Amino acid sequence: MNDYTLGFLFAGIVVLLAAWLPAYLDKRPMSMPIVLVGIGVAAFLAFPQLPSVDPRDYPAATEHATEFAVLISLLGAGLALDRAPSWRGWVSTWRLLGIAMPLTIGAIFLAGWAAGLPPATALLFGAVIAPTDPVLAADVQVGEPTIDQGGDQGDDPTGSPPHDEDEVRFALTSEAGLNDGLAFPFVYAAVAMAASGGGGGWFFHWAIDDLLLRVGVGFVVGMLAGRLLAWIMFDPPGPLVGIAEGAQGFVAVGAILMTYGLTEVAHGYGFLAVFVAAVTLRHSKREHSYHSVMYDFIGQIEQLLSAALLVLLGGAVATGLLADLTWRGFVGAIAVIFVVRPLVGYLAMIRAKVLKRERQAISFFGIRGIGSIYYVAVATQLAAFPQADELWSATVFTILLSIGVHGVTATPIMRALDARRERRRLRVEGREHAQPRVSRSVLTHGDDR
Repeated sequence: MNDYTLGFLFAGIVVLLAAWLPAYLDKRPMSMPIVLVGIGVAAFLAFPQLPSVDPRDYPAATEHATEFAVLISLLGAGLALDRAPSWRGWVSTWRLLGIAMPLTIGAIFLAGWAAGLPPATALLFGAVIAPTDPVLAADVQVGEPTIDQGGDQGDDPTGSPPHDEDEVRFALTSEAGLNDGLAFPFVYAAVAMAASGGGGGWFFHWAIDDLLLRVGVGFVVGMLAGRLLAWIMFDPPGPLVGIAEGAQGFVAVGAILMTYGLTEVAHGYGFLAVFVAAVTLRHSKREHSYHSVMYDFIGQIEQLLSAALLVLLGGAVATGLLADLTWRGFVGAIAVIFVVRPLVGYLAMIRAKVLKRERQAISFFGIRGIGSIYYVAVATQLAAFPQADELWSATVFTILLSIGVHGVTATPIMRALDARRERRRLRVEGREHAQPRVSRSVLTHGDDR
């Protein structure tokens, strides 16, 4: 059997496992990423003749593969959110983005610098490891979009969801959708710092261009693209038939490519624009079943891509991607997963109207994944970072630790929260049903206390 034939066999097995594993693991304290990474490690150890899949050897290919996987996930996350964008309704999201993410980046940067990493490398590590990953966070995210079959109910002015959409899943999904784009300015700050050799002349240009301008362009182009997509899908002019009438899910890929390409040409952040466009599209005609068609198609592509990337990640680990892991990377990964994210996430959510157990879950499930690999691949091509191999090893070890810890704990914790939420709902309904009976009794017989 030659390597080409062996590759076909291996790819077929991975695809079948990607389809079968989610249903098997659904109610077990185990996630698909754990299994797929393990398969990759085992396969590349068993067949040492397989070609190298170390991302450091193929930075451009790594960038583009992980880029597309993140884009697919961002569109799926935006289409899944039933809650209309608003300040009050998305308050958990704004707190995680505005408080938790900058604090995470700052804490990792200062700790890495104090531990001996060069400033640019320490800042890059903070920027790439801070975002919650939309690709690997499926176990703690909202499900498919809820369709209002009775007609478009419109957006509640309070920002409340039109259906039951628990705060933990909503906060983590919306955070993952937005923070992948909002991490870009900090990645570019690290690139500018590395390129300048530690000088401070880069800061003003970075603040105006990479932070303010490109974030603003991403938001604006994303909203306009979402409105344009809604127009051609649901309400085209004259005798034209909307794309939605054809019920073809692959149109979602076109929406991603158009939005991303348009935003990058306009000098904005494409990740941010794709998610904003998806949310805008989702709430343009909430009752239309075409949202579910696109979501299902995107979900299948995401499942295949993530399975392939996770197996390749396991192969890279088996062939030496962690060889440059130092005590700094080891301790840093543990600190990110068990200390930094839980602490800053909890602090960010203190004033939010969220129950304590839900606040703890939101703080804990800052899952790291494919997006971090993308950012490292991009940054290391744009500038020469001191101790880049150590950065790669530390980033991948953090991802593996997150896959293991969060993959084992996600199912039992989310099931416990769902059970508590259901008991709370039943108690409230019981009181609502009991109150009128007491009132009628008092009215009929008087108060006999």
